[in-house]
Amino acid sequence: MDDQAKSLLSLRHSAAHILAQAVLELFPGTKLGFGPAIADGFYYDFQLPRALSPDDLPAIEARMRAIIAGKHPFTREELSIDAARAQFADQPFKLDQVEALARGEMGEHGEAAAQPAARVSIYAHDQFVDLCRGPHVANTGAVPASALKLLSIAGAYWRGSEKNPQLTRVYGTVWQSKQELDEYLWRLEEAKKRDHRKLGQQLGLFYFSDEVGPGLPLFAPKGEIVRYLMEDYVRETQTRYGYQHVWTGHMVKEDLYKKSGHYDNYIDAMFPPMVDEEVVYRLKPMNCPSHMTLYNEIGKHSYRDLPLRFAEFATLYRYEKRGELTGLTRVRALTQDDCHVFCTEDQIESEFTLALKLVREVLNTYNFTDYKVRLSLRGDQGKYVKDDEKWDKATKALKSAMDANGVDYFVAEGEAAFYGPKADFIAKDVLGREWQLSTIQVDFIQPARLGCEYIAEDGTPRTPVLIHRAVTGSTERFLGVLIEQFAGAFPVWLAPVQALIVPIADRHNEYAQYVAAQLREQKFRVEVDARNERMNAKIRDATLQKIPYILVVGDKEEAAQAAAVRLRTGEDLKAMPLEQFIAMARRVVDAKSLELK
Repeated sequence: MDDQAKSLLSLRHSAAHILAQAVLELFPGTKLGFGPAIADGFYYDFQLPRALSPDDLPAIEARMRAIIAGKHPFTREELSIDAARAQFADQPFKLDQVEALARGEMGEHGEAAAQPAARVSIYAHDQFVDLCRGPHVANTGAVPASALKLLSIAGAYWRGSEKNPQLTRVYGTVWQSKQELDEYLWRLEEAKKRDHRKLGQQLGLFYFSDEVGPGLPLFAPKGEIVRYLMEDYVRETQTRYGYQHVWTGHMVKEDLYKKSGHYDNYIDAMFPPMVDEEVVYRLKPMNCPSHMTLYNEIGKHSYRDLPLRFAEFATLYRYEKRGELTGLTRVRALTQDDCHVFCTEDQIESEFTLALKLVREVLNTYNFTDYKVRLSLRGDQGKYVKDDEKWDKATKALKSAMDANGVDYFVAEGEAAFYGPKADFIAKDVLGREWQLSTIQVDFIQPARLGCEYIAEDGTPRTPVLIHRAVTGSTERFLGVLIEQFAGAFPVWLAPVQALIVPIADRHNEYAQYVAAQLREQKFRVEVDARNERMNAKIRDATLQKIPYILVVGDKEEAAQAAAVRLRTGEDLKAMPLEQFIAMARRVVDAKSLELK
C-alpha cells in the first residue's frame, strides 16, 4: 500500500468514527456494529431505535461537520479483556467483538484473528470511544469537511450472517479535496446512467423474474445475440490458438468433488444434493473435475499428446447468497469460458505464454487496455490443500512464467484458489472501476487426486500439470461489465441490431424492406421501423436504443438506390449509395472497431 492509499485509509477510518459519534448523539440508544474504511469511502453498521431514511442524512452530515470543527484528538489506549467488557457493557455487538477477540476468532475489524487476545486497543475522540486498532488521523479537524459526503443507507446482517440481527448500514465517502469529491460524485452519477441492470431492460437484453428465481437471468432475443457473438468470438479465437472444445453436462456425482477436493473447500457454493437410487448428484459449480475425468476416459496419454487443451462454454451453478446477487455480475447460473490445459512441467512457461497472448488479444478487442495482474497466493488463513512441495512448485512455475513474459504484477496473499496460485487480470473500465476478468492458474494438486497420468519419454507414468484458464470469466458477468463499459452502445460487430431502416412515409416501406434485404444478404442484423410514427420520433427511438446506423429512405434515396445515413452519435453522414454504406459498415465490423465509420 502506497503513502496516498495509507493516508486515505486513515482519513476514511476516522470519518467512520465521526459518523458513529454523530449517530449516537442524534439517536440515543443506538448500538454499534462495524465501521471500516472501504474502497472509495467508509461505512458504519447500526442497530437504531427507529428506522433511518435518506432524509436523515443531511442532519447526520451537519453533526459530523460540527465534530470535525472541534479538532478533537484521536487517542489510542490498550485495555484488558475485562476492562473492554466493562467499557462496552451497553454495546452488545462490541461485546461480541471483544469475546471473539478473547477466543481468537475475529480481529477488531471482523477479519480472522491469528490468536486469542489478552488485550485490545480502543480509540477515543471527544466523547466517543470505539474498539479499534486504527489507523486514524491526528484529530477530527484533519478530515476535510468540504470533501465529506454521506451517500446511502442499506441493510446488513451482523457478521454477514442471515442468522444474526439485521443492522442499518450508512455509507459515506471522504477525499483529500473537494475537487476529488466532486469527481467521485460525477463518477457515481455516470455509473448510475451506465448501470447494466437498468440498461439491460431498456435495451431489451435480459430480465429477472421472481417466477424463475433470484440470480437466474432470462435473456431476450437481443441479449442472446450478444451472448452468442461474445462466445463465438472467444471460441473462434481460442480455436485459432490450438484449444479443442468439449462438453461435459450440468450434473456430476458428488463423490467426484470429494476426490478433487472441491467438496471440502467449495461446499458452501454448491446447490443442495439430488439423490437418485442412493447416488448423490450436484449441479456442476466448476468444470475441472469433469475435464480431468474426460482426460482419463479418453484413454492412455503419451508425452507426445501434451499439451492437451480442453475448452468448454459450460453453464455452472453457484449457490450465491441472495443478498450478494447483483444483476449479471453476481448470478447463480453462469456460463464460463473455461479451459484446462494438461501439460508437462517443462511446458508450463510456453502454455502460460500462449494463454497470455490470448487474454491480451481478447481484452484489447474490448478496449480493456488498462489492466494489472495480481499474483494470488495462499495465505495463513483459508481452505488450502496441504501440500507445501506442490504449492511451492506451482508458485515458482507461475512466477517464472510471468517473469519470462515481462508481466508486471503485484502479490496478494490469501487470494489463491484452494489448489494453486493464480494470475488474475484486473481491468479498469472507462470510469476507473476495477473488474477481475481473466485468470491463469497453475495446479499440481488436482490431477494427482483424480489419477491423471501420461507416459513420459522414459516410459514411466507421470502426473500432468493442470493449467486453468478463463478469458472473459463468465459470459453473464462480462456482459454486465461490457454494458457499463460502453454505456449500452456496443461496438458495431457486437450490437444486437446494427442498422435500422426508417421509411419517411408509408409509400417508402417497400424500398425500406429492399434495403434491409440487401444488408441481410451481407450478414448484417437489420430491422425496419414501419410504425405509423413521425420520422423524427423513429430516429429518436433508434438513438435511445443505441443502434449504430440509422438509414432514412425516401423518394430521393429510392431513386438513387441510396440511404441517408445517421449515426447514433447524432452525426449525419448524408445520403450515400448502398454499396458505399455496406463497404463502410463491413470494414468496421470485420475490424471489430470501436468507431462507427
